[in-house]
Amino acid sequence: MGKTLYRKVWDAHTVGTLPDGRTQLFIATMYLHEVTSPQAFSMLRELGLRVLHPERLFATPDHIIPTDDQHEPFADPRAVAMLEALRANCRANNIRLFDLPGGQQGIVHMVMPELGITQPGMTIVCGDSHTATHGAMGAVAMGIGTTQVRDVLATQTLAMSPLKVRNVRVEGRLRPGVTAKDVALHIIGRLGAKGGLGYAYEFGGSAIESMDMDGRLTLCNLAIEGAARCGYINPDETTFAYLKGRPYAPKGAEWDAAVERWKSFASDPDAEYDDVVIIPAEEIEPTVTWGISPDMNIGIGGCIPSPEDARDAETQKAYRTALEYMKLRPGQPIAGLPVDVVFIGSCTNGHISDFRAVAPLLRGRRVAPGIRALAVPGSQMTARQCEEEGIADIFRAAGFEWRLPGCSMCLAMNADKLEGDQICASTSNRNFKGRQGSPTGRTLLMSPLMAAAAALTGRVTDPRTLFEL
Repeated sequence: MGKTLYRKVWDAHTVGTLPDGRTQLFIATMYLHEVTSPQAFSMLRELGLRVLHPERLFATPDHIIPTDDQHEPFADPRAVAMLEALRANCRANNIRLFDLPGGQQGIVHMVMPELGITQPGMTIVCGDSHTATHGAMGAVAMGIGTTQVRDVLATQTLAMSPLKVRNVRVEGRLRPGVTAKDVALHIIGRLGAKGGLGYAYEFGGSAIESMDMDGRLTLCNLAIEGAARCGYINPDETTFAYLKGRPYAPKGAEWDAAVERWKSFASDPDAEYDDVVIIPAEEIEPTVTWGISPDMNIGIGGCIPSPEDARDAETQKAYRTALEYMKLRPGQPIAGLPVDVVFIGSCTNGHISDFRAVAPLLRGRRVAPGIRALAVPGSQMTARQCEEEGIADIFRAAGFEWRLPGCSMCLAMNADKLEGDQICASTSNRNFKGRQGSPTGRTLLMSPLMAAAAALTGRVTDPRTLFEL
Protein backbone atom coordinates (compact mmCIF):
# COMPACT_ATOMS: atom_id res chain seq x y z
CA MET A 1 0.00 0.00 0.00
CA GLY A 2 1.34 3.43 -1.00
CA LYS A 3 1.73 6.41 1.30
CA THR A 4 0.48 9.97 1.21
CA LEU A 5 2.88 12.89 1.33
CA TYR A 6 1.61 13.59 4.83
CA ARG A 7 2.56 10.12 6.02
CA LYS A 8 5.96 10.21 4.31
CA VAL A 9 6.87 13.56 5.85
CA TRP A 10 5.58 12.44 9.24
CA ASP A 11 7.62 9.24 9.15
CA ALA A 12 10.75 11.07 7.99
CA HIS A 13 10.53 13.46 10.95
CA THR A 14 9.50 11.04 13.68
CA VAL A 15 11.99 11.03 16.57
CA GLY A 16 10.13 8.48 18.67
CA THR A 17 6.89 7.58 20.40
CA LEU A 18 6.15 9.18 23.75
CA PRO A 19 4.67 7.24 26.73
CA ASP A 20 1.23 8.74 26.07
CA GLY A 21 1.29 7.43 22.48
CA ARG A 22 1.97 10.72 20.76
CA THR A 23 4.77 11.16 18.28
CA GLN A 24 7.79 13.31 19.06
CA LEU A 25 8.04 15.07 15.72
CA PHE A 26 11.17 16.89 14.56
CA ILE A 27 10.41 20.33 13.13
CA ALA A 28 12.53 21.21 10.12
CA THR A 29 11.97 24.94 10.49
CA MET A 30 9.93 27.39 12.55
CA TYR A 31 8.92 30.89 11.53
CA LEU A 32 8.52 33.70 14.03
CA HIS A 33 6.83 37.09 14.05
CA GLU A 34 6.34 39.77 16.66
CA VAL A 35 2.93 38.77 18.03
CA THR A 36 3.24 35.21 19.36
CA SER A 37 6.99 34.95 19.99
CA PRO A 38 7.73 37.34 22.92
CA GLN A 39 5.83 35.23 25.45
CA ALA A 40 7.53 32.05 24.20
CA PHE A 41 10.99 33.54 24.63
CA SER A 42 10.02 34.77 28.12
CA MET A 43 8.91 31.27 29.12
CA LEU A 44 12.17 29.87 27.80
CA ARG A 45 14.19 32.28 29.92
CA GLU A 46 12.12 31.50 33.00
CA LEU A 47 12.95 27.81 32.53
CA GLY A 48 16.64 28.58 32.09
CA LEU A 49 16.67 26.99 28.63
CA ARG A 50 18.37 28.07 25.41
CA VAL A 51 17.27 27.96 21.78
CA LEU A 52 18.44 24.58 20.55
CA HIS A 53 18.62 25.12 16.77
CA PRO A 54 18.69 28.85 15.92
CA GLU A 55 19.82 28.02 12.38
CA ARG A 56 16.40 26.46 11.76
CA LEU A 57 14.47 29.56 12.83
CA PHE A 58 13.56 32.60 10.71
CA ALA A 59 11.69 35.74 11.73
CA THR A 60 10.07 38.81 10.24
CA PRO A 61 7.74 41.50 11.64
CA ASP A 62 4.39 41.77 9.90
CA HIS A 63 1.19 42.07 11.97
CA ILE A 64 1.81 45.41 13.68
CA ILE A 65 3.79 47.10 10.91
CA PRO A 66 2.11 50.32 9.66
CA THR A 67 1.63 50.46 5.91
CA ASP A 68 1.43 54.25 5.44
CA ASP A 69 4.65 55.38 7.13
CA GLN A 70 7.30 52.95 8.32
CA HIS A 71 9.75 55.49 9.70
CA GLU A 72 10.65 54.65 13.28
CA PRO A 73 9.60 55.06 15.98
CA PHE A 74 6.05 54.10 15.04
CA ALA A 75 3.14 56.11 16.37
CA ASP A 76 1.77 53.10 18.27
CA PRO A 77 3.93 52.42 21.37
CA ARG A 78 2.67 48.82 21.52
CA ALA A 79 3.94 48.20 18.01
CA VAL A 80 7.29 49.70 18.96
CA ALA A 81 7.55 47.42 22.00
CA MET A 82 6.65 44.29 20.04
CA LEU A 83 9.09 45.05 17.25
CA GLU A 84 11.92 45.75 19.68
CA ALA A 85 11.17 42.52 21.57
CA LEU A 86 11.43 40.52 18.34
CA ARG A 87 14.71 42.21 17.46
CA ALA A 88 16.16 41.65 20.92
CA ASN A 89 15.16 37.99 21.02
CA CYS A 90 16.61 37.34 17.57
CA ARG A 91 19.88 39.10 18.46
CA ALA A 92 20.22 37.24 21.75
CA ASN A 93 19.63 33.87 20.11
CA ASN A 94 21.38 34.35 16.76
CA ILE A 95 18.12 33.95 14.79
CA ARG A 96 17.92 35.28 11.24
CA LEU A 97 15.56 38.29 11.15
CA PHE A 98 14.26 39.80 7.94
CA ASP A 99 13.77 43.29 9.32
CA LEU A 100 12.30 46.46 7.85
CA PRO A 101 15.60 47.98 6.64
CA GLY A 102 16.75 44.81 4.90
CA GLY A 103 14.54 44.71 1.82
CA GLN A 104 13.21 41.20 2.55
CA GLN A 105 10.59 41.97 5.21
CA GLY A 106 6.92 41.20 4.78
CA ILE A 107 4.16 38.88 5.85
CA VAL A 108 5.78 35.74 7.21
CA HIS A 109 3.76 33.44 4.94
CA MET A 110 4.89 35.33 1.85
CA VAL A 111 8.51 36.08 2.70
CA MET A 112 9.57 32.52 3.48
CA PRO A 113 8.35 30.99 0.18
CA GLU A 114 9.69 33.96 -1.79
CA LEU A 115 13.14 33.45 -0.27
CA GLY A 116 13.04 29.71 -0.95
CA ILE A 117 13.19 28.78 2.73
CA THR A 118 9.95 26.80 2.50
CA GLN A 119 10.72 23.59 0.62
CA PRO A 120 9.01 20.25 -0.12
CA GLY A 121 9.17 17.51 2.49
CA MET A 122 9.61 19.85 5.44
CA THR A 123 7.74 20.02 8.71
CA ILE A 124 7.06 23.72 9.34
CA VAL A 125 5.38 25.49 12.24
CA CYS A 126 4.68 29.08 13.22
CA GLY A 127 2.65 30.76 15.92
CA ASP A 128 0.08 31.77 13.33
CA SER A 129 -2.96 29.86 12.12
CA HIS A 130 -2.30 30.52 8.44
CA THR A 131 0.96 28.57 8.47
CA ALA A 132 -0.95 26.06 6.37
CA THR A 133 0.03 28.33 3.45
CA HIS A 134 3.43 26.63 3.17
CA GLY A 135 1.81 23.31 2.31
CA ALA A 136 1.55 24.66 -1.23
CA MET A 137 5.22 23.76 -1.59
CA GLY A 138 4.68 20.13 -0.58
CA ALA A 139 5.40 20.67 3.12
CA VAL A 140 3.45 19.71 6.22
CA ALA A 141 2.91 23.13 7.77
CA MET A 142 0.83 23.94 10.84
CA GLY A 143 -0.03 26.84 13.08
CA ILE A 144 0.80 26.31 16.75
CA GLY A 145 0.15 28.04 20.06
CA THR A 146 2.63 30.09 22.07
CA THR A 147 3.52 27.28 24.49
CA GLN A 148 4.27 25.07 21.50
CA VAL A 149 6.48 27.82 20.08
CA ARG A 150 8.36 27.62 23.37
CA ASP A 151 8.67 23.84 23.01
CA VAL A 152 10.14 24.11 19.52
CA LEU A 153 12.55 26.83 20.62
CA ALA A 154 13.81 24.50 23.35
CA THR A 155 13.74 21.10 21.62
CA GLN A 156 13.08 21.60 17.89
CA THR A 157 10.32 19.01 18.32
CA LEU A 158 6.62 18.82 19.07
CA ALA A 159 4.48 16.15 20.71
CA MET A 160 1.66 15.40 18.27
CA SER A 161 -0.71 12.73 17.03
CA PRO A 162 -1.06 12.19 13.27
CA LEU A 163 -4.06 13.56 11.42
CA LYS A 164 -6.37 11.78 9.05
CA VAL A 165 -5.92 12.78 5.39
CA ARG A 166 -8.72 13.92 3.12
CA ASN A 167 -8.03 14.08 -0.60
CA VAL A 168 -9.87 17.09 -2.03
CA ARG A 169 -9.80 16.96 -5.81
CA VAL A 170 -11.01 19.69 -8.16
CA GLU A 171 -11.24 18.15 -11.60
CA GLY A 172 -11.67 19.93 -14.90
CA ARG A 173 -10.99 23.46 -16.14
CA LEU A 174 -11.90 26.52 -14.10
CA ARG A 175 -14.12 28.98 -15.92
CA PRO A 176 -12.78 32.44 -16.86
CA GLY A 177 -12.81 34.81 -13.88
CA VAL A 178 -12.64 31.97 -11.33
CA THR A 179 -9.49 32.05 -9.20
CA ALA A 180 -7.82 30.02 -6.48
CA LYS A 181 -9.62 32.18 -3.91
CA ASP A 182 -12.97 31.17 -5.36
CA VAL A 183 -11.93 27.51 -5.30
CA ALA A 184 -10.91 27.77 -1.65
CA LEU A 185 -14.13 29.48 -0.59
CA HIS A 186 -16.19 26.98 -2.56
CA ILE A 187 -14.48 24.05 -0.83
CA ILE A 188 -15.02 25.64 2.59
CA GLY A 189 -18.65 26.32 1.76
CA ARG A 190 -19.19 22.73 0.67
CA LEU A 191 -17.34 20.97 3.51
CA GLY A 192 -18.07 23.49 6.25
CA ALA A 193 -16.02 25.66 8.59
CA LYS A 194 -15.63 22.64 10.90
CA GLY A 195 -15.46 19.99 8.20
CA GLY A 196 -11.71 19.58 8.39
CA LEU A 197 -11.41 18.94 12.12
CA GLY A 198 -8.85 16.19 12.65
CA TYR A 199 -7.76 16.24 9.00
CA ALA A 200 -4.96 17.29 6.74
CA TYR A 201 -6.27 18.27 3.32
CA GLU A 202 -4.36 17.04 0.27
CA PHE A 203 -5.48 19.25 -2.61
CA GLY A 204 -5.26 17.73 -6.08
CA GLY A 205 -7.01 17.26 -9.37
CA SER A 206 -6.38 18.82 -12.76
CA ALA A 207 -7.71 22.27 -11.82
CA ILE A 208 -5.35 22.55 -8.85
CA GLU A 209 -2.40 21.01 -10.66
CA SER A 210 -2.75 23.73 -13.31
CA MET A 211 -2.56 26.56 -10.73
CA ASP A 212 0.60 28.63 -10.46
CA MET A 213 2.44 28.68 -7.15
CA ASP A 214 0.77 31.85 -5.89
CA GLY A 215 -2.63 30.30 -6.49
CA ARG A 216 -1.58 27.19 -4.61
CA LEU A 217 -0.37 29.35 -1.70
CA THR A 218 -3.78 31.04 -1.63
CA LEU A 219 -5.60 27.72 -1.57
CA CYS A 220 -3.50 26.20 1.21
CA ASN A 221 -3.64 29.45 3.18
CA LEU A 222 -7.38 28.96 3.56
CA ALA A 223 -7.24 25.29 4.59
CA ILE A 224 -7.41 26.34 8.23
CA GLU A 225 -10.65 28.25 7.55
CA GLY A 226 -12.20 24.86 6.85
CA ALA A 227 -10.70 23.59 10.16
CA ALA A 228 -8.04 21.44 8.46
CA ARG A 229 -4.87 21.61 10.55
CA CYS A 230 -2.86 21.75 7.36
CA GLY A 231 -3.37 21.67 3.63
CA TYR A 232 -0.83 20.67 1.03
CA ILE A 233 -0.24 20.06 -2.65
CA ASN A 234 2.16 17.46 -4.00
CA PRO A 235 5.41 18.98 -5.32
CA ASP A 236 5.78 18.98 -9.10
CA GLU A 237 7.52 20.89 -11.87
CA THR A 238 5.61 24.05 -10.95
CA THR A 239 7.03 23.81 -7.45
CA PHE A 240 10.58 23.25 -8.64
CA ALA A 241 10.43 26.08 -11.19
CA TYR A 242 9.22 28.45 -8.48
CA LEU A 243 12.03 27.51 -6.08
CA LYS A 244 14.92 27.46 -8.53
CA GLY A 245 17.30 30.37 -8.07
CA ARG A 246 15.73 31.70 -4.88
CA PRO A 247 18.21 32.82 -2.20
CA TYR A 248 17.80 29.85 0.15
CA ALA A 249 17.13 27.19 -2.48
CA PRO A 250 19.86 24.60 -3.16
CA LYS A 251 22.37 25.48 -5.87
CA GLY A 252 24.35 23.54 -8.47
CA ALA A 253 24.63 19.79 -7.97
CA GLU A 254 22.76 20.12 -4.69
CA TRP A 255 19.77 21.37 -6.65
CA ASP A 256 19.46 18.20 -8.73
CA ALA A 257 19.74 16.01 -5.63
CA ALA A 258 17.15 18.13 -3.83
CA VAL A 259 14.65 17.84 -6.68
CA GLU A 260 14.94 14.06 -6.66
CA ARG A 261 14.43 14.01 -2.90
CA TRP A 262 11.44 16.36 -3.15
CA LYS A 263 9.83 14.19 -5.82
CA SER A 264 10.01 11.19 -3.50
CA PHE A 265 7.73 12.89 -0.99
CA ALA A 266 4.77 13.13 -3.40
CA SER A 267 1.86 10.85 -2.57
CA ASP A 268 2.07 7.44 -4.20
CA PRO A 269 -0.48 6.63 -6.92
CA ASP A 270 -1.90 3.86 -4.73
CA ALA A 271 -1.95 5.91 -1.52
CA GLU A 272 -5.07 5.38 0.57
CA TYR A 273 -7.00 8.28 2.10
CA ASP A 274 -9.40 8.51 4.99
CA ASP A 275 -11.80 10.43 2.78
CA VAL A 276 -12.00 11.61 -0.83
CA VAL A 277 -14.01 14.58 -2.10
CA ILE A 278 -14.27 15.29 -5.83
CA ILE A 279 -15.51 18.68 -7.03
CA PRO A 280 -16.16 19.51 -10.71
CA ALA A 281 -14.26 22.71 -11.56
CA GLU A 282 -17.07 23.87 -13.80
CA GLU A 283 -19.49 24.26 -10.88
CA ILE A 284 -17.36 26.94 -9.22
CA GLU A 285 -18.16 30.58 -9.94
CA PRO A 286 -16.76 33.82 -8.49
CA THR A 287 -17.58 33.42 -4.80
CA VAL A 288 -18.17 35.91 -1.99
CA THR A 289 -18.93 35.54 1.70
CA TRP A 290 -22.10 37.06 3.09
CA GLY A 291 -21.83 36.18 6.80
CA ILE A 292 -19.38 36.02 9.69
CA SER A 293 -17.60 32.75 8.87
CA PRO A 294 -15.76 31.86 5.65
CA ASP A 295 -18.16 28.98 4.97
CA MET A 296 -21.06 31.45 4.77
CA ASN A 297 -20.50 32.11 1.08
CA ILE A 298 -22.37 32.01 -2.22
CA GLY A 299 -21.61 32.40 -5.90
CA ILE A 300 -21.93 35.88 -7.35
CA GLY A 301 -25.24 34.92 -8.95
CA GLY A 302 -26.75 33.77 -5.66
CA CYS A 303 -28.95 35.27 -2.96
CA ILE A 304 -28.52 35.53 0.80
CA PRO A 305 -29.83 32.25 2.28
CA SER A 306 -32.61 31.96 4.82
CA PRO A 307 -32.01 30.37 8.24
CA GLU A 308 -34.92 28.05 7.43
CA ASP A 309 -32.86 26.57 4.63
CA ALA A 310 -29.98 25.67 6.97
CA ARG A 311 -29.19 21.99 7.50
CA ASP A 312 -29.57 21.93 11.30
CA ALA A 313 -30.59 24.00 14.33
CA GLU A 314 -27.02 25.10 15.08
CA THR A 315 -26.55 26.42 11.56
CA GLN A 316 -29.93 28.13 11.67
CA LYS A 317 -28.87 30.00 14.78
CA ALA A 318 -25.54 30.95 13.18
CA TYR A 319 -27.33 32.26 10.08
CA ARG A 320 -29.64 34.43 12.18
CA THR A 321 -26.70 35.89 14.05
CA ALA A 322 -24.88 36.56 10.80
CA LEU A 323 -27.85 38.20 9.12
CA GLU A 324 -28.37 40.50 12.07
CA TYR A 325 -24.70 41.47 12.27
CA MET A 326 -24.30 41.96 8.52
CA LYS A 327 -27.65 43.78 8.24
CA LEU A 328 -28.76 41.61 5.37
CA ARG A 329 -32.06 39.92 4.56
CA PRO A 330 -32.79 36.44 3.18
CA GLY A 331 -33.34 36.37 -0.56
CA GLN A 332 -31.31 39.52 -1.14
CA PRO A 333 -29.00 39.18 -4.18
CA ILE A 334 -25.33 39.44 -3.22
CA ALA A 335 -24.54 41.18 -6.51
CA GLY A 336 -25.18 44.89 -6.18
CA LEU A 337 -24.57 45.07 -2.43
CA PRO A 338 -22.86 48.45 -1.78
CA VAL A 339 -19.39 48.51 -0.23
CA ASP A 340 -17.45 51.28 1.48
CA VAL A 341 -13.88 50.00 1.51
CA VAL A 342 -11.84 47.69 -0.74
CA PHE A 343 -8.72 45.91 0.49
CA ILE A 344 -6.41 43.97 -1.82
CA GLY A 345 -3.61 42.32 0.13
CA SER A 346 -2.86 39.91 3.04
CA CYS A 347 -1.01 36.58 3.05
CA THR A 348 -3.97 35.20 1.09
CA ASN A 349 -3.90 37.55 -1.90
CA GLY A 350 -0.95 39.92 -1.59
CA HIS A 351 1.18 38.08 -4.16
CA ILE A 352 2.76 39.48 -7.30
CA SER A 353 0.38 37.43 -9.46
CA ASP A 354 -2.63 38.98 -7.69
CA PHE A 355 -1.48 42.49 -8.57
CA ARG A 356 -0.47 41.44 -12.08
CA ALA A 357 -3.96 40.05 -12.65
CA VAL A 358 -5.72 43.20 -11.48
CA ALA A 359 -3.50 45.94 -12.93
CA PRO A 360 -4.55 45.56 -16.60
CA LEU A 361 -8.20 45.69 -15.54
CA LEU A 362 -7.66 49.00 -13.73
CA ARG A 363 -5.82 50.74 -16.53
CA GLY A 364 -7.77 53.79 -17.66
CA ARG A 365 -10.41 53.35 -14.94
CA ARG A 366 -11.10 55.08 -11.61
CA VAL A 367 -12.26 53.92 -8.19
CA ALA A 368 -15.93 54.81 -7.67
CA PRO A 369 -16.64 58.07 -5.79
CA GLY A 370 -16.75 57.64 -2.01
CA ILE A 371 -14.89 54.31 -2.04
CA ARG A 372 -11.66 53.94 -0.09
CA ALA A 373 -9.43 51.40 -1.83
CA LEU A 374 -6.18 50.03 -0.39
CA ALA A 375 -3.60 47.91 -2.21
CA VAL A 376 -1.00 46.40 0.10
CA PRO A 377 1.75 44.13 -1.28
CA GLY A 378 2.59 41.30 1.07
CA SER A 379 6.36 41.73 1.04
CA GLN A 380 9.09 44.20 0.17
CA MET A 381 10.14 41.91 -2.65
CA THR A 382 6.65 41.93 -4.15
CA ALA A 383 6.44 45.70 -3.68
CA ARG A 384 9.67 46.19 -5.62
CA GLN A 385 8.40 44.01 -8.46
CA CYS A 386 5.19 46.04 -8.61
CA GLU A 387 7.15 49.29 -8.81
CA GLU A 388 9.54 47.93 -11.45
CA GLU A 389 6.70 46.61 -13.62
CA GLY A 390 4.63 49.79 -13.36
CA ILE A 391 1.86 47.98 -11.51
CA ALA A 392 1.97 50.32 -8.51
CA ASP A 393 1.55 53.34 -10.81
CA ILE A 394 -1.53 51.80 -12.40
CA PHE A 395 -3.12 51.27 -8.99
CA ARG A 396 -2.28 54.84 -7.93
CA ALA A 397 -3.67 56.30 -11.15
CA ALA A 398 -6.90 54.38 -10.59
CA GLY A 399 -7.34 55.93 -7.15
CA PHE A 400 -6.03 53.16 -4.89
CA GLU A 401 -3.90 53.97 -1.87
CA TRP A 402 -0.70 52.06 -2.66
CA ARG A 403 0.68 51.04 0.72
CA LEU A 404 3.89 49.61 2.16
CA PRO A 405 4.10 45.86 2.95
CA GLY A 406 2.39 44.39 6.01
CA CYS A 407 -0.66 42.50 7.20
CA SER A 408 -2.64 45.76 7.03
CA MET A 409 -6.43 45.51 7.12
CA CYS A 410 -6.53 41.72 7.30
CA LEU A 411 -6.72 41.85 11.09
CA ALA A 412 -6.12 45.54 11.83
CA MET A 413 -3.34 45.25 14.42
CA ASN A 414 -2.06 48.46 12.85
CA ALA A 415 -3.67 51.72 11.79
CA ASP A 416 -5.56 50.20 8.84
CA LYS A 417 -9.05 49.68 10.24
CA LEU A 418 -12.69 49.86 9.27
CA GLU A 419 -14.83 52.56 10.87
CA GLY A 420 -18.30 51.97 12.27
CA ASP A 421 -20.32 49.46 10.26
CA GLN A 422 -18.47 49.95 6.98
CA ILE A 423 -18.61 47.07 4.52
CA CYS A 424 -15.24 45.97 3.16
CA ALA A 425 -14.68 43.98 -0.01
CA SER A 426 -11.58 42.14 1.17
CA THR A 427 -9.15 39.63 -0.32
CA SER A 428 -8.08 38.50 3.16
CA ASN A 429 -8.93 35.24 4.92
CA ARG A 430 -11.40 35.90 7.74
CA ASN A 431 -14.74 37.66 7.97
CA PHE A 432 -15.25 37.26 11.72
CA LYS A 433 -17.03 39.93 13.73
CA GLY A 434 -14.72 42.89 14.27
CA ARG A 435 -11.88 41.24 12.35
CA GLN A 436 -10.93 44.39 10.45
CA GLY A 437 -10.68 46.72 13.40
CA SER A 438 -14.21 47.96 14.03
CA PRO A 439 -16.48 45.97 16.38
CA THR A 440 -19.32 46.53 13.93
CA GLY A 441 -17.34 46.46 10.67
CA ARG A 442 -18.52 44.01 8.03
CA THR A 443 -16.28 41.93 5.78
CA LEU A 444 -17.01 40.30 2.43
CA LEU A 445 -14.25 37.90 1.38
CA MET A 446 -13.60 37.65 -2.34
CA SER A 447 -10.91 37.33 -4.99
CA PRO A 448 -8.73 40.22 -6.20
CA LEU A 449 -10.71 40.30 -9.45
CA MET A 450 -13.96 40.73 -7.53
CA ALA A 451 -12.38 43.30 -5.20
CA ALA A 452 -11.19 45.33 -8.18
CA ALA A 453 -14.68 45.22 -9.69
CA ALA A 454 -16.16 46.36 -6.36
CA ALA A 455 -13.68 49.24 -6.18
CA LEU A 456 -14.67 50.49 -9.62
CA THR A 457 -18.43 50.12 -9.19
CA GLY A 458 -18.86 50.65 -5.45
CA ARG A 459 -20.83 47.40 -5.28
CA VAL A 460 -20.34 43.66 -5.26
CA THR A 461 -19.97 42.99 -8.98
CA ASP A 462 -19.42 39.99 -11.19
CA PRO A 463 -15.93 40.61 -12.60
CA ARG A 464 -16.71 38.50 -15.66
CA THR A 465 -19.32 41.03 -16.75
CA LEU A 466 -17.42 44.21 -15.91
CA PHE A 467 -14.12 43.09 -17.40
CA GLU A 468 -15.50 40.77 -20.10
CA LEU A 469 -13.37 37.89 -18.85
